[in-house]
Amino acid sequence: MSHDSLIDQLATGLPPVRRWSMARETGLLLGMAGAELAIFLSLGVMRPDMGHMIATPYMLWKLGSLALLATVASIIAVRSLSPLGSARRGLALAGGLAAVVLATALMIDPGAAGGLPIGHRLSPLHGMGCAVAIIALSLPMVGAMAWLMRRGAPVDTRRSAIISGLAAGCWGAFLFSFCCPSDDPLYVALWYMIGCAIVAAMARWLLPKGYRL
Repeated sequence: MSHDSLIDQLATGLPPVRRWSMARETGLLLGMAGAELAIFLSLGVMRPDMGHMIATPYMLWKLGSLALLATVASIIAVRSLSPLGSARRGLALAGGLAAVVLATALMIDPGAAGGLPIGHRLSPLHGMGCAVAIIALSLPMVGAMAWLMRRGAPVDTRRSAIISGLAAGCWGAFLFSFCCPSDDPLYVALWYMIGCAIVAAMARWLLPKGYRL
């Protein structure tokens, strides 16, 4: 049997595959994120002083940084799901951006943590609760990323899964920022980073399932 005949035989009956579209897949992700944000805010969990805090440097840094990280990581993740895409450089870019965000936290002083001991500022018990909340809020986005991965054809599923998890973790942290009562950048930098890292590790383990690595 010739190669052409073998290829024709293997391809017979296969359903057509929709061409990967960056704009379409990004639009689907944005729609899902917008729906989750609307549902979350409709629950009335926003901190009561948000009207005052929203204009402070601290809140602008927190919400703006997390929104930027979630957006950049999501774009890198969606691009990596194309057969021609890769998350190698994107991961380095996201890591560098996260480092800049953490460094910027050192220049933010909301005036609520001055003179307090480090243990009180970090508040491990409350911090672990924040990390768990971030993980829970990230799960819908992890599911959306898994669905997009099945629709795409990523070459490097490990890196695609990691950046997808980072995007989901940053999105979950962004949502949680609306109700988080802490005004200490050090607390946010530590516990939000832990929450996002756990989501990325979960995605790295779960999302590549079903692919040949």
